[in-house]
Amino acid sequence: MMRVITWNINSVRLRLALVLDVLKQHKPDVLCLQETKTPDEFFPAEAFHQAGYVHQHVAGMKGYNGVAILSRLPLDKPDQYQRVKRDDKRHISAVVKDPAGDFLLHNVYIPAGGYEADLTAEKFRHKLDFVDDLAAFFAAQKQNKIPAMLVGDLNIAPLEHDVWDHKKMLKVVSHTPIEVEKFARLAEQGSWYDAIRHFVPADKKLYTWWSYRAADWDTADKGRRLDHMWVTPPLKERLKSQAILRDLRGAVQPSDHVPVILDLKR
Repeated sequence: MMRVITWNINSVRLRLALVLDVLKQHKPDVLCLQETKTPDEFFPAEAFHQAGYVHQHVAGMKGYNGVAILSRLPLDKPDQYQRVKRDDKRHISAVVKDPAGDFLLHNVYIPAGGYEADLTAEKFRHKLDFVDDLAAFFAAQKQNKIPAMLVGDLNIAPLEHDVWDHKKMLKVVSHTPIEVEKFARLAEQGSWYDAIRHFVPADKKLYTWWSYRAADWDTADKGRRLDHMWVTPPLKERLKSQAILRDLRGAVQPSDHVPVILDLKR
């Protein structure tokens, strides 16, 4: 089995002990983090090295954003990208040298888009432009025939049961019709397949994020599925299982996102 975990950690230095505990318990081959919130020189590389994740590709900045790929397997051809002409550390990639077959791994953190679902709002417009730019990028790659995976906090909950209340959320950023439409086009342009929903029917509620503002997040359960794991057709036949570590939302000083696990057959 080959295991990949994706997690918006909301500050890797603040939650390092929590991350290391997850690595110890769940033993992924590759860990992808988003919102690491630290420049590269302060990234806790040595702690991950000691945990066995000696192959590292990170791109961070002070205070916000930041993505990282941490691997027990060798990484080849590391790259990072500017989306919509901004060097804001939201998209990196590397080839994972998996014994069962190498695959290209993209780690992406799509902007949240602010709170106003208004095309005149700068943050919302930036989010939509980012998704369009990403779709054009993958369309140009013509990668449908290569084994590839895209993971990350994509900040869009596309399906009716990816949010706690579909009708109430239609005007809320992350579930608006225009975001869902652009999200579908992104998936189509990259020949991406929703690996988590492969195991969980579309009519079943599925969340990876619960707001800090909820007084009792677990009882209220007003979640959204903002974190995704996608594969191209050559990897689809290797899909084995998935898991969402919901309990970690209740950890001490948690991220508002929880880890998502995808296992591939070897």
